[in-house]
Amino acid sequence: MYNRLKTKFLGIEVKSPLVLPAGIMDMSFSGLDISARNGAGMVTSKSLTLEPRSGHKGPVIAEFESGLLNSMGLCNPGIVDGLAEIDEFKERSDTPVIVSVFANNTQDFIKITNRVNDSKADFLELNLSCPNVYDEFGIPLAASKNKVYEIVNAVKRDSELPVIAKLSPNVLNIIDIATAAEKAGADALCLINTVGPGMLIDIKMVKPVLFPKFGGLSGPCIKPVALKLIYQTYSAVNIPIIGMGGVTDGEDAIEMIMAGAILVGVGTAVYYRGIEVFNKINKEIIQFMDESGYSLLEEIPRLEKLENATQTSDL
Repeated sequence: MYNRLKTKFLGIEVKSPLVLPAGIMDMSFSGLDISARNGAGMVTSKSLTLEPRSGHKGPVIAEFESGLLNSMGLCNPGIVDGLAEIDEFKERSDTPVIVSVFANNTQDFIKITNRVNDSKADFLELNLSCPNVYDEFGIPLAASKNKVYEIVNAVKRDSELPVIAKLSPNVLNIIDIATAAEKAGADALCLINTVGPGMLIDIKMVKPVLFPKFGGLSGPCIKPVALKLIYQTYSAVNIPIIGMGGVTDGEDAIEMIMAGAILVGVGTAVYYRGIEVFNKINKEIIQFMDESGYSLLEEIPRLEKLENATQTSDL
């Protein structure tokens, strides 16, 4: 049955269009493996940095009416130990894996890239858009088209893996940023990261719910924003898109595909529906295909591209 969901991404066949995004499961190989065994067609590591990071002091996650607020602070074991877990996962599974990496300058991205070149990962994702480390790094790199171009271009010269640029929703013009990444040589784009940062207040304690005060929004509340930005980007670029943001069920995934995504990230829904969410959404996609008369995933139509989705940058 799932053969109908097979698709190709940058020349690699995946069993399902569903992707485990960065930061959802623990960094251990078992977290990646359980996602793959439960129907994810591709899995992504936590965003790895050159050195280990303990992240922010808790509480760092809070639920509200239509989503989650989180400020994990990029906690991860560092690039060396993180890649060791990815290599162990690849010894046990043929599911493609994306290694997500984060740095706050071009030179550190290059250092990390050279480490990743020696790993068994299939793709390299540049996290240019984390919204919950403003206190350390300021505005996300993805807010600057020039910085995005500089980093992607430098990494592409050194990377032996296809490069995916993960973009932020918190920008004035997503088309400028996306086209800058494409011109710099990005093989694919991933969007969106969490929205915000935002804030929740405990009215009884009269203090912020999260210890770091602010955090990124995820979950159903951000889906309309994600769809709009994915559609704008799809209309302006010629490289594949991994779309994510608020996907909870099969209909959400179909919306992402119609907006222009090749693959669909499922993150916060793991919290709502359990790790079995990938198989559940796979079945829901197939149910939609049966009801709509589509035999294969590739038959699902995309929206007509925006006529005026042209770049406005000089890059």
